[in-house]
Amino acid sequence: MASVPSLASTLQQQLADALTAALPDAGAADPLLRRSDRADFQANGILALAKKLKGNPRELAAQVTAALPAGGLIKDIEVSGPGFLNVTLTDRAIVETLAARAADGEGRLGVPLKDDAGTTVIDYAQPNVAKEMHVGHLRSAVIGDAVVRILEFTGETVVRRHHIGDWGTQFGMLIQYLIEHPGALKHEGGASDGEAAMSTLNRVYKESRALFDSDEEFKARSRDRVVALQAGDPETLELWHRFVDESKIYFHSVFDKLDMVIDDPDIVGESGYNDMLEETCRILEETGVAVRSEGALCVFFDDVKGPDGNKVPLIVKKTNGGYGYAATDLSAIRNRVQDLKADTLLYVVDARQSLHFKMVFETARRAGWLNEDVKAVQLAFGTVLGKDGKPFKTREGETVRLEDLLDEAVTRATAVVRDKADKVGLSEEEIVENGRYVGIGAVKYADLSTSAVRDYKFDLDQMVALHGDTSVYLQYAYARIQSILRKAGDAVPAAHPELELAPAERALGLHLDQFGEVLAEVGAGYEPHKLAAYLYQLASHLTTFYDQCQVLSPDNAPEVVENRLFLVELTARTLHQGMALLGIRTPERL
Repeated sequence: MASVPSLASTLQQQLADALTAALPDAGAADPLLRRSDRADFQANGILALAKKLKGNPRELAAQVTAALPAGGLIKDIEVSGPGFLNVTLTDRAIVETLAARAADGEGRLGVPLKDDAGTTVIDYAQPNVAKEMHVGHLRSAVIGDAVVRILEFTGETVVRRHHIGDWGTQFGMLIQYLIEHPGALKHEGGASDGEAAMSTLNRVYKESRALFDSDEEFKARSRDRVVALQAGDPETLELWHRFVDESKIYFHSVFDKLDMVIDDPDIVGESGYNDMLEETCRILEETGVAVRSEGALCVFFDDVKGPDGNKVPLIVKKTNGGYGYAATDLSAIRNRVQDLKADTLLYVVDARQSLHFKMVFETARRAGWLNEDVKAVQLAFGTVLGKDGKPFKTREGETVRLEDLLDEAVTRATAVVRDKADKVGLSEEEIVENGRYVGIGAVKYADLSTSAVRDYKFDLDQMVALHGDTSVYLQYAYARIQSILRKAGDAVPAAHPELELAPAERALGLHLDQFGEVLAEVGAGYEPHKLAAYLYQLASHLTTFYDQCQVLSPDNAPEVVENRLFLVELTARTLHQGMALLGIRTPERL
């Protein structure tokens, strides 16, 4: 793989070497390099060094400047203020570095794999069996999918886990109802799609719940059925599997609409850890991490107290012998660390569960399952709000079904695509396909362009707007480049390092070169919103470039046309790769 060092990293190294050469007493010194509006980069590290060495910062800056290699990377360097270095790079260095990125045969644009890659188990997209997915399920799925793609691109080994709610007392009611109404899960017409599966499950749930609430004998039989399920009774387990399988048909249909791939082996629900629960409790009690309190097995924390000032425990095993969520979550940690050999456990879970996970992680640390070599992180996310800034509900006050939301987004986006279809000559098939890509992309981008922990407003009008910070703006930028490349005729994209670059060309080129550094930061902090911001800035640079530098003008010399085609083609490839890492498609024509 052809890894290409960024211009910033090359400059950082040259400055660091010059600092060491000019100031041998300084030791390993950081030039503190950053982008600047006064030049391409500014180095601020001399000030701290001067203070440390009790020297004049401007004189030290001059010494460092004299020690830098001539030609090649640096076009101009000036000492400003109390000792800042303003550095302008040569146009040749910019174009040659971009050419090396474009030539990367692996298609990675020269982005290196990280040196310290490990194994991350990521827990995301966690629907419940026999229950409809609603707007609250959107963020875990979308954020989790993007983080998986980004981590894998950086070289991390990623194990996906979908911790679905597939266990618990409600299954006693459902299974007992199925025993007494054997045809309840059959579909009219035989075949089952996602909608039919969910419709059937909803009907069975409502009918069994009505019976459970009105018939004491059925309620008693249902409770006995829970015991049979937990004891592993074969008939009960077989019927439980039918509910799980029916729900998976529905899950897959929703994830398919979200343009996400969820593989069956990655779906390991609460039931997947049943065989470990008793041993988890035994280990915690024997090691003194958990103690008996009023008949329950609990873990206490000095900093978790209720309104009365008493400590609030994490209940691992209830007084009646049943297991709480904590027992399952702790067993999952054991499995992921000991069997899957993870060194990072990442949980994409609603911020409202932060206290639960704080207690679970601390318990796992006390038990030794988490340590200096294995960390657990909750990637907490905020709530999806309506335009009014309140939690998103239907007019009737119901929670919004996820499928309804996605269908509406696609309908709105298809109308936007259709409005411009004649200009581009799109077929009806392309309009429908692009409408889906634009609609789902709009939903994903609105979520991913917001810092995960913040709430965000779900406003479809804004999401499918052609202007502003939307995925549609980025998709149109990509499609516009493809249109230019189709119109280029005999002109072929080619880098010409000998040419002088216009300001808009330089700005676009410098931003393109930052792609790898942005991805490293995004992967390290699990922050997809920073990738979204980078891509929006890239599209904005492209817009300025179009305004100031015509690509296919007959007034341009052939080498200028080729170089500009090279710049826009590399921009398209970067947009395509960046959007793919967010899980968003880039249609060739829009």
